[in-house]
Amino acid sequence: MPELKRLHASHAEAVLAFELANRTYFAASVPDRGEEFFDRFTDRFNALLAEQKAGVCAFYVLVADDGSILGRFNLVDIEHRTAQLGYRVAQQVTGRGVATATVRELCRLAADRHGLRTVRAATTHDNAASHRVLTKAGFVPIGPADPADLGGKRGTWYQCDLAFLP
Repeated sequence: MPELKRLHASHAEAVLAFELANRTYFAASVPDRGEEFFDRFTDRFNALLAEQKAGVCAFYVLVADDGSILGRFNLVDIEHRTAQLGYRVAQQVTGRGVATATVRELCRLAADRHGLRTVRAATTHDNAASHRVLTKAGFVPIGPADPADLGGKRGTWYQCDLAFLP
């Protein structure tokens, strides 16, 4: 059974493998991370761990039984009991409810572990899967997202009030 775990230094190799294996799949719906991301992966990964330690972000990975990464789920810009959600799941598990279930779980952790009241997420208009995940996970649309927030694409901001989670 896959388990949602807080990002740890020991996950570095598996996270890199996840990003490389799914790069083309991700690029179809979100801007590609670019060569620099992969060339400087260790530095970037260590920077994420430092941000997490400072409490401004909380990064999670969905780990399969074999230790591989099935998804990344992030709470970023934690401030005033609010954070932004970002996530991506491996192509091999899409369409199975994995993203929705894990976003729900992360929202519970956001409230219980991180003391958050609100989580927001933005997605592009053409990313129908993300719209479904967010809606099923209890998010509601709150307005247009600036293209600068979405790699130059138009989109929608969603919000989840964590006090009303089931």
